[in-house]
Amino acid sequence: MKTLHTVNAVIELGAGLALLAFPSPVVALLLGSPLDIPTGLSVARLGGSGLLSLGVACWLARDDSESRAARGLVAAMLLYDVGAVAILAFAGFGFGLNGVALWPAVVLHAVMTVWCVVHLRRRPLNVTMDRSL
Repeated sequence: MKTLHTVNAVIELGAGLALLAFPSPVVALLLGSPLDIPTGLSVARLGGSGLLSLGVACWLARDDSESRAARGLVAAMLLYDVGAVAILAFAGFGFGLNGVALWPAVVLHAVMTVWCVVHLRRRPLNVTMDRSL
């Protein structure tokens, strides 16, 4: 699970920082249209802050692969990735938006979704302490 947490951390830290610093160009890459009103810029930066938070949580959890908290973080990332696939795919199919990074982002989140499901289906190690010591 360390690799999963590390990859999630790198992806979400990068996306979060990009949205915080350059929300309009990032959205233009994803959706093919830049943000040009303060409301959209604020919402994009808020999303960037959330992604930054997820990235930090994944980074800090990368050495903790068997705890319930680490599995909970994978479950949270699974929900995020499923939502990202649905929202971005609908933006493309439903609204006809199409930036150069839209479909690669959909594929990336779909792959991350599968990876999270694979890890969550694994049974956690049952670590028991020998009290006789």
